[in-house]
Amino acid sequence: MLVAFILPKVVVMKSQEGRTKVLVLTRKLGEGIAIGDDIKIVVMQIKGKQVRLGIKASPSTTVHREEIYQKIQDENTLAAKTTRRGLNEVGKLIMNSPNTCQNIKTPLRRRIKSK
Repeated sequence: MLVAFILPKVVVMKSQEGRTKVLVLTRKLGEGIAIGDDIKIVVMQIKGKQVRLGIKASPSTTVHREEIYQKIQDENTLAAKTTRRGLNEVGKLIMNSPNTCQNIKTPLRRRIKSK
């Protein structure tokens, strides 16, 4: 019996960080790939230029579309640059807001009487 293996293709792509090597795999509808032991990606549907992927991963694995992931990274970078003065200003705005806990007249916690 003759068994043939098709080796994956490695392509060099230009990105914002510079040149990056990318593994390129070809999959048909219903076929998938495994990343490690806990992530499986399957081609669910192909419609024109769009591909619908199914991703099976543990609940602790975060999965985002690339543009959403980039926005999260940008927001995290911006938050890391926030100054103490800026945080104090936000704190004042929150404390002066009519919707803060200071202005709630009913207690948020009830004491449990011990018997």
